[in-house]
Amino acid sequence: MGRRSRARRAAGIAPASPTPPPAAPRPAPLSDERPKAPWHPFPLVELCVLVGIVLIVLGLIVGFDSDRGQLALVCGVLLASLGGLETALREHFNGFRSHSSLLAGLPGVLAAAALFFASAPWIAVAVGAALVFALAFWGFRTAFRRRSGGLSFR
Repeated sequence: MGRRSRARRAAGIAPASPTPPPAAPRPAPLSDERPKAPWHPFPLVELCVLVGIVLIVLGLIVGFDSDRGQLALVCGVLLASLGGLETALREHFNGFRSHSSLLAGLPGVLAAAALFFASAPWIAVAVGAALVFALAFWGFRTAFRRRSGGLSFR
């Protein structure tokens, strides 16, 4: 402590404290609890998955040969997949858990389907799907980092 500080303290003058630099905004602390759906008390996702599983089982019992069996299988897979996709989207964009690979798979599969039905050569289907997957993965990973405060995965 220097001579001036002692003189100020003896005179009752408080030493000037340096102002701290402004802190960067911190993201909200991450919780170990899954984010709630907007329809929270009602188990919509769980019911969709349950109905999807029932339709898949019914489709397998009826068989692939009939139109009813094929329709039940397709509807069951779609319904169960939508339930899982909704949960993955909600967790990913709330910064709870990264689902970048899973979410990037959807645009990749849609791009492959579009190229396939456009009668593109197989190599174009594979390269196009891989390119769309890579771009979507980068975008989803960036979005998760932003929402989770810099974490790349959790």
